[in-house]
Amino acid sequence: MEPEVHAVITVTDELALKQAQMADELIAGGGDAGPLTGIPVLIKDVMCTRGVRTTCGSKILENFVPIYDATVVERLNDGGAVLLGKTNMDEFAMGSSTENSALFATHNPWDLSRVPGGSSGGSAAAVAVGEAVYALGSDTGGSIRQPAGFCSVVGLKPTYGRVSRYGLVAFASSLDQIGPLTQDVTDCALVLNAIAGYDRRDATSVPHATPDYTQSLAADLKGLRLGIPEEYFVEGMPAGVAGAMKTAIGKLGELGAEVDWAVSLPHTPYALAVYYIIAPSEASANLARYDGVKYGFSYQADTMWEALEKTREFGFGAEVKRRIMLGTYALSAGYYDAYYLKAQKVRTLIRREFDRAFEKYDALVTPTSPTVPFKIGEKVDDPLQMYLSDVCTLPVNIAGLPAISIPAGFDNGLPIGLQIIGKPFSEETILKIAYAYEQATEWHKRRPKL
Repeated sequence: MEPEVHAVITVTDELALKQAQMADELIAGGGDAGPLTGIPVLIKDVMCTRGVRTTCGSKILENFVPIYDATVVERLNDGGAVLLGKTNMDEFAMGSSTENSALFATHNPWDLSRVPGGSSGGSAAAVAVGEAVYALGSDTGGSIRQPAGFCSVVGLKPTYGRVSRYGLVAFASSLDQIGPLTQDVTDCALVLNAIAGYDRRDATSVPHATPDYTQSLAADLKGLRLGIPEEYFVEGMPAGVAGAMKTAIGKLGELGAEVDWAVSLPHTPYALAVYYIIAPSEASANLARYDGVKYGFSYQADTMWEALEKTREFGFGAEVKRRIMLGTYALSAGYYDAYYLKAQKVRTLIRREFDRAFEKYDALVTPTSPTVPFKIGEKVDDPLQMYLSDVCTLPVNIAGLPAISIPAGFDNGLPIGLQIIGKPFSEETILKIAYAYEQATEWHKRRPKL
């Protein structure tokens, strides 16, 4: 599939064969094999892998080889996983289509002329065509869930602090979170079991009890209250997407859930503006480390300042430069209060609004994306339209909540995702709802016909 989909940046064939042999020996010897022992995985190329290059989809790190593993990679290795390689992504996870990769664009396996979503588009596309049984992605504003919706796979963004970010190359540190992309909800729960949990090396990791998420999977939703926020059914949403959402939500009601359509989260329309102040501001600080001195691409020049400027000029792509400039402007003297400080205040309002909703509802249900996958090149020259692709997912990151996207239908052969949002550390609840819906429908069984 790879010559058509272009989902993988680096293939770790020798490592995969070595790990597979170790898994075979463990199983044959009656050792303590876990549910992921010997199972092939792909890792988004934004997580450090010892001895395996980690590019972040950027020329500035094209030949960077870490000397340590991210915590999630360590935990998968301890569980006997088989690493097949590193997946393509928008550069430094900045994008919604995987067109911003400095290396190549990834194609949607349902229609090769369309994008797979982003920034974890390589991981989503690879899982959709079966290149790996599961993959890891990262989600800063929808980068797991939106491509999961676009590729008709399952994608979970855990609660902020539930999964360690140690070894994740930072984009926006108060928003980033690692999570699984899988073909079904059961696999999603199994992978979350493996990667979740406290890590002392991550200052934002929360020492919260981690249950066995597979125990929460049940087909009965009786007693659960689900809210449907009206703001997520945005103006201009295609009739096919809106219709699929109403059908899916109706199915949740048939499964026993109490569904309330009269829900409003009035600060939702401000989430896009808040995100594109906070995220670029944090990015401008995080990406300052790429100076051509310590590691990565380095432009050779006569003076230090010329070398620094040219390294960033030729090392960073257009979208990364755009966000660095946005963030630097928002943090600059005279504008900090007007932009960054105000955005943080609105962020608090959005979080409080969710808190009030969860006093009444066990979960909120929305579309994952307001559209189906768009054509490659269709929005690349219109940043605002590209940013609007994540309008349904951004608020979740702003509030630090868990959310999952699951397959919920098709519009003219193109996938549609259903998003389930939970209160902090309620991954068990959203997995239960997702599993019940999945078992009552056939969408997760359909595969691209490549």
